[in-house]
Amino acid sequence: MSKPWSQIMSESFMEQYPLVSDMPFQKRRCWNYENGCILTAFERMWRKTGDDRYWNYIRENMDLFIREDGTIDTYSLEEYNVDMINQGKTLFFMYERTGEAKYRKALDLLVTQLKGHPRTSEGGLWHKKIYPFQMWLDGVYMTSPLLAQYASQFDEHEWYDDIANEILLMERVSRDPKTGLLYHGWDESREQRWADPVTGCSPEFWGRAVGWYVMAIVDVLDYLPVDHPKRGQIIGIFYRLAEAIVAVQDEETGLWYQVLNKGGEKGNYLEASASSMFTCAFAKGANKGYLGGWALESARRGYQGLLDRYVERDEDGTMHLNGICSVAGLGNKPYRDGSYEYYLSEPIRRDDPKGFAPFVMACLEIEAADEAKK
Repeated sequence: MSKPWSQIMSESFMEQYPLVSDMPFQKRRCWNYENGCILTAFERMWRKTGDDRYWNYIRENMDLFIREDGTIDTYSLEEYNVDMINQGKTLFFMYERTGEAKYRKALDLLVTQLKGHPRTSEGGLWHKKIYPFQMWLDGVYMTSPLLAQYASQFDEHEWYDDIANEILLMERVSRDPKTGLLYHGWDESREQRWADPVTGCSPEFWGRAVGWYVMAIVDVLDYLPVDHPKRGQIIGIFYRLAEAIVAVQDEETGLWYQVLNKGGEKGNYLEASASSMFTCAFAKGANKGYLGGWALESARRGYQGLLDRYVERDEDGTMHLNGICSVAGLGNKPYRDGSYEYYLSEPIRRDDPKGFAPFVMACLEIEAADEAKK
């Protein structure tokens, strides 16, 4: 193979989908976390290759939304929606390469949202204004890596404690002591039908939700100072959660199931986005020294499973990633009850950025591990 998988997949995606927010399943062109996933992956591709095709793709996709005054088209601060923060991570890269003030202003706007964002009694960010007193695992990824980079880059170190609280609180309220896995959501008010009346947790372990959480930790650690008093604890909970995730890895394929701990049950399936996220987080965690060789071995098994089962070449030569759960949430209308049946009812897509981007990032981490062996 002349090129690594990270390049093969990335180049094919850019060719097929020049504007990520115009992909067929996007309801309308808008600022959203899916865009942010693929643009983050392509920033990492640029940093590895120096190939300006990635930079040009990122800039074209970001400048659809960033106005000259730093406001963001289709974004509303008053929604208080943590999903709206994730695409902002690419603004650091834009500002670094161009020095243009509009990108810094847009970053400041997103951080302003988080300054006033509604919170639980212990300071956890609500997932959205429309989901009162709820924290979801997904939300940690949407906000914490951006805040950690912001704190580091612009010397606003007071955010570090806030980020550490978010990570540790989410783990404490959502962790199941029997399996060591984390439930998708938690309702402090216990008002939602999906919330356990005692714990406030949703009923199942959704793979991608746990994937978002471990991806958040391993990215936050790039910026959280080595001497931060909660850094060791965060690495410790990453370690024990990684052990729990490895315990439910499918023996035959190396992949993970849509509902993590119910691999043998009717309708459950091996899901590509969660598998890509675990592969990426474990490989990066091992590369950085947070996890041991067992985690890299798990990541290699996941990586091979994805290549064997879900990477596909069409007759026209285009490359695709199959087996990606389209979306999953809790509450709202029509009501999503968080049941086993609910998670299996959501459609499966190919090339969705929520799976494709983590796969590219996983490729990069596996490739880095291979380079380190040489």
